Amino acid sequence: MEIIKGKHILVVGASGGIGIETAKLLSQSGGILYLAGRNLSKINELGQELKVPSERLFEVDFDKAESIEMLAHDIHQLVPQLDILINTAGIGIIKPLEKLSLEDFQRSLNANLTGPFLLFKHFLPPMKAVKQGFIINIPGVLGKTPMAGAAAYSASKYGLNGMLKSIREELRRTQIRITNLYLGGVDSPFWDEIDLRVQKDKFITSKEAARAVWFLCQQPTSGVVSEMVIQPFNHQAI
Repeated sequence: MEIIKGKHILVVGASGGIGIETAKLLSQSGGILYLAGRNLSKINELGQELKVPSERLFEVDFDKAESIEMLAHDIHQLVPQLDILINTAGIGIIKPLEKLSLEDFQRSLNANLTGPFLLFKHFLPPMKAVKQGFIINIPGVLGKTPMAGAAAYSASKYGLNGMLKSIREELRRTQIRITNLYLGGVDSPFWDEIDLRVQKDKFITSKEAARAVWFLCQQPTSGVVSEMVIQPFNHQAI
């Protein structure tokens, strides 16, 4: 099994539920953390709790290409390349088609597809230079199985799924590994602004989701877990 201690690890989305819990587990295992998210106050609060130096705490806006470019620039000033890139960021807009605006659709694509594309554009080349690295993304189960009202969300996550699989083909002659973690309903702030009846008491908790990410960070070098699916037995109200 790979060890986490001493690995340079970027957690994107570290101001959200899964990102926060993931960072805590990785810190306990001795990872050298770089934390990025939309909410800088939450990032700073988490950084203080985990004793991550301020120069490794970043605000990032997935709607702005220059924000992701600056994130990569600042991190690469501190370390030549990451060992592990974990992307837990994303938004969920769940609406029937007649209520779904073009702005909703474009916001979904920007946050869930274009943002990750830019992360790879900036962080993959240094990994490819040494032919080592590990990337974990969370397309969610709606990136595999659609749901009514999730046209924008599923489009972005299906796109992410296809992009990652294509990039994986480009990396065959390297030791860079990509894992997709497909999560069902997770009890996180993701659902706070979604108008949908759900049974949150039956959701996967953010801590359980984070443990899956933590486990994946320790895959053996002899193989790779290409994908993992975790979902509650039943999270949709009847």
